[in-house]
Amino acid sequence: MFFDLNVPVSDLGLQGSVHSKKSKGKQPQQLHSVAFTLAQIKAIETRVDLLVHLGYAVIAFNQTVDKRLDPKSHVNILDSLLPQIRKRTGVIFLKRLTITLDEDSEKGFGLTNANASLVEPYDLIALTPTTATTFSLACLTHTLPSSLTAHVISLPLTLPRLPFHLKHTLVRTALKNGAVFEINYAGAIGGDGDTSQMNHVSGESGKRNWWAAAREVVRVTKGKGIIVSGGVVTDADHRAPKDVGNLISLLGLARNIAHDASASVPKSLVLRAQTRRTYRAVLSEPRLVVPNRAEEILDPAPTPQPTGDARDEGHSVNLSQVQNDSQSPPTSSENPAPHNVLNAAVSGNRKRSSDQAELDLPTSTHHSMASLGVSDGGEASQKKKKKNKNKEKAGGNS
Repeated sequence: MFFDLNVPVSDLGLQGSVHSKKSKGKQPQQLHSVAFTLAQIKAIETRVDLLVHLGYAVIAFNQTVDKRLDPKSHVNILDSLLPQIRKRTGVIFLKRLTITLDEDSEKGFGLTNANASLVEPYDLIALTPTTATTFSLACLTHTLPSSLTAHVISLPLTLPRLPFHLKHTLVRTALKNGAVFEINYAGAIGGDGDTSQMNHVSGESGKRNWWAAAREVVRVTKGKGIIVSGGVVTDADHRAPKDVGNLISLLGLARNIAHDASASVPKSLVLRAQTRRTYRAVLSEPRLVVPNRAEEILDPAPTPQPTGDARDEGHSVNLSQVQNDSQSPPTSSENPAPHNVLNAAVSGNRKRSSDQAELDLPTSTHHSMASLGVSDGGEASQKKKKKNKNKEKAGGNS
């Protein structure tokens, strides 16, 4: 499954209906809805058919906002576009919002809790920093888990030079927080990119700038957390996923990493972007699953309770036994003394160990002991008696 997460949809030339508020005329008029013409819908349908033919299964329509997200003038044009596009089997459409940041947006570009309802309908949020300050804010602040997390950092690679240095600390922090860096291949082929973005350069100069900046991005990120998107406007500039992988491999990436830049990495990004709608980026509520064996141990089967008659009969029997035991005095055979029991146990253990040792000795061992002059207990006693008799005879003779 291949992804193209940047299909630009321009709001130029759209017909909007004005929604007037009841005020004293100080508030500017706000566009309530937009309408696409039949020609625009047909052009978008043709582009979608081309992307599906090339092999893309997930397509994200991109709406670009300049400078900052203003709730007074912002209109979600994708909500009215997606219902008009024909559904296709096996193809998923996503909605993406890209905010281009410049000097005017350094003090704030609208990603606040007050504007959370404006960005909630979008599936992806991307930031395009153009200054060092906005790049630092995008990497450190707006990649933290929240309902306003920006998971995509799209860099302006067609500019004469990057307006900021790609510091390793900022890039590592963004990657650790789950953000990815986007490379649009429109600038690599010299095509026209998203015209709604500021300071976009096309042609030969833009192509030269793109290759130099893209190599720098690959060097700093070491190939980690990179996705490749289209970002093209004309149908002739679209490329198949395999061609895009071959193109990106020229930047110094391995074949597998170039393939994952349009397959597995965007897939994990889309799944991670769904956590904006949960508390602190929690995917689901944990649920404890207890195995069947554990359930039997925790909840054993209840023992059957005896009936009333059986309970009374057992109780009477126990009382009688207790009375008989209390009346009859303990005998010595029934209750032996503790020291006698201990001595008997010790002697029994000694006898059993000696007998077992004799049984365990093999036949060869007995012969060897006999040859060495070592006899058993019976022979030793006989020799001692014989020696005593000899002493007695010697005493009598003397």
